[in-house]
Amino acid sequence: MFMGEYNHTIDAKGRLIVPSKFREQLGNEFVVTKGLDGCLFVYSNEEWKHIEEKFREIPLTTKDARKFSRFFFAGAASCEVDKQGRILLPANLREYAGIEKEVVSVGVLSRVEIWSKDRWQDNGDYDDMDEIAEHMAEMGLGI
Repeated sequence: MFMGEYNHTIDAKGRLIVPSKFREQLGNEFVVTKGLDGCLFVYSNEEWKHIEEKFREIPLTTKDARKFSRFFFAGAASCEVDKQGRILLPANLREYAGIEKEVVSVGVLSRVEIWSKDRWQDNGDYDDMDEIAEHMAEMGLGI
């Protein structure tokens, strides 16, 4: 399980340090793809295989499934950690996530999310958490 929040900067070549706590679980090679809410999703190769299997079961006759599959898989890239613990984030993924300099990496259960610091702060409005918690409880996720 991934958890925690880490702040880093991306260098001029597009390299980002992967927090050591995340590297321990992700290994030296993993998948980065377009995520939701304007961030990037990072999956271990094992988790990525599970996701692929789930998508293979979805009928291609469903337009939303085809569209989401293209969004999710076409933007995916395999990233390898270098000796300094960095990955090279492809330019198309950096552009999608609005990543220029400051980056926030957060652990969210089975994935890591990579955010531009500005977007992370813009999405950090938790004033409605009580209402959201009620909806989560309705789905059986009460705390």
